[in-house]
Amino acid sequence: MFFQVKAVSGKEMLAIDIIANSEQEALAQVKAKGLIPLSAKIKHTHFFSAKPKQLSISLFTLELLALLDAGLNLVEAIEALAVKEQQQPTLTQLLTGMYEGQTFSAAMSQQSAVFPMLLVATIKASEKTGDIQEALRRYIAYQQQIDQLKKTVISASIYPLLLLMVGGLVILFLLGFVVPKFSMIYEGTSNDLPYLSKLLLLWGQLIAEHGKLVLACLVLFFSSIFFAFSQATVRAYFLAKLWQIPAIGQQLKIYQLARFYRTVGMLLKGGAPIITALKSASDLLDQSLHSSMKKAERVINEGKPISEAMTYAGLTTPIAARMLLVGERGGNIDDMMARIAGFYDDELSRWLDWFTRLFEPILMLMIGLVIGVVVLLLYMPIFELAGNIQ
Repeated sequence: MFFQVKAVSGKEMLAIDIIANSEQEALAQVKAKGLIPLSAKIKHTHFFSAKPKQLSISLFTLELLALLDAGLNLVEAIEALAVKEQQQPTLTQLLTGMYEGQTFSAAMSQQSAVFPMLLVATIKASEKTGDIQEALRRYIAYQQQIDQLKKTVISASIYPLLLLMVGGLVILFLLGFVVPKFSMIYEGTSNDLPYLSKLLLLWGQLIAEHGKLVLACLVLFFSSIFFAFSQATVRAYFLAKLWQIPAIGQQLKIYQLARFYRTVGMLLKGGAPIITALKSASDLLDQSLHSSMKKAERVINEGKPISEAMTYAGLTTPIAARMLLVGERGGNIDDMMARIAGFYDDELSRWLDWFTRLFEPILMLMIGLVIGVVVLLLYMPIFELAGNIQ
């Protein structure tokens, strides 16, 4: 929430905008700046007023790295970014924490809703060695690889979704406009029609007589579906069902493992202990894999190598297990995990390409079949009338 705090600085009265969860927290933030807070009230924003600009983490890390490479120290770089972003609230609170003597990672961790856990953990590990720039480079490379994988998944989904939308609109037009017109034309004709044609004409009569009621019911139905999928429990249920489909479930697991291995590898490269890296990256895994993650942690705590623990817990594939074994022998397990993630990315991309090539014609065939059946059932009464005339 946004609060406007009135405070005294010497003989001057100030009005300061603060982001806080409560009035007490807003007053405490102002007091920590060395000011004397007087009162705090929620700052209401009008509907058409500009909302505060959200901080882009990708842009923030890129610009911060560029400023550090230019020779600025950390505080100077963040101050420059705060001025550029017109005192963006997130950067302002970040600077406030650092002015109070907190480390960069500690100040970031206080805004966990903004800064990803992985970025905070990477920066925290680099503070021990003083190489924050290298940590930022690793995070930027990691984020670019994750974004590329997301783009691959999204681009593979666009065309099937467009087909579903266009096909659905055509079918809705036929059932909502064309069928009712035909049902009025065929009203009172012979009853010697196929059963499905009769059902289609009954639907047309229903739309013609109670169109508004049917429309209201359809809107209520789709609104209920939309509301149901907005609930986390419903989404988790259907996601669990997807995991049970062998072909799709295996690819979902590979997608999860690709992110997991890339994250663990980056944390290990930053100097984090293996158990700490595994626990930090375990949040990226689906709930169904958390029990497997605990098995792997237990085996590693017993002194077993990572390759054996991952194989035992089912968090790897035969090829990835051999790559982990080679990485252990060469002492470059962090680099090997990044290579495993790249191998999983390639495997997932190939599967997506194969799936879309197979799914798109099947989807077009199904949509065409539905439209063809509707049109055929509409013309069946005409064929019936032509037969009676002959």
